[in-house]
Amino acid sequence: MILSLAQAQGVMHVVLLGDSNTFIGGDSCNVARGWNKWFRDAMQPTTCRSYARSGATWSHTSKTVRDTEEYTEVLSDNNVIYNQVCRLLDAVASGEQISPTLIIIMAGTNDAWFMDRRPQVFGKDLSSPLTLAGAVHYDCRLLREAFPEARIMLLTPMQATKTSLKRIRRTGDIIEACGKEMGLEVVRLDHEGCVSRKQELRRKTYTADGVHTNERGAQCIGQLVAQYVNGK
Repeated sequence: MILSLAQAQGVMHVVLLGDSNTFIGGDSCNVARGWNKWFRDAMQPTTCRSYARSGATWSHTSKTVRDTEEYTEVLSDNNVIYNQVCRLLDAVASGEQISPTLIIIMAGTNDAWFMDRRPQVFGKDLSSPLTLAGAVHYDCRLLREAFPEARIMLLTPMQATKTSLKRIRRTGDIIEACGKEMGLEVVRLDHEGCVSRKQELRRKTYTADGVHTNERGAQCIGQLVAQYVNGK
């Protein structure tokens, strides 16, 4: 990978987008239940800011519009990664946020979990953000255009007890295919992460509820992501 001048000099401005497992780490990435706290501790970036929201999906609905003001922690038409991207763009434009050198997006659990609310999620239309593939392509193009020197890494959803492993794998496959097509790095947390659906169904070990990490699980995931950023 060709590093930007800032990255070569050891300057790292990290921005995180995603759903609840990133959101629970706090906007400042300092809450131990979230993987981003442990990632920040391991990497010691110059800055680290999360724009994640609980309940967020990649995929849109027919009612989704640009909305940077709505605040909700549950599934909704406008609680999508696209609007996190828009909030990031606005924050950089206003000077509130330093232009990122590393952008990490961890989402997809809610797309797999709430398929009844996202009926076109597994469709193949790359031109439509109603599909997971279309939304991933659209959002990542926006980020590339706005931050051409930034490194973008996609994290597929972890295994979870609230939806089937088949759905999680399918979601991860789509995100991975999109990432490869766009030349982005992808980490398959459903393959490499410590969270196992089978294990969590027997006894909660790395999650608090089968979906959201406990402190132990967050530490495991955060340190794994740091290893990938460091070139695992």
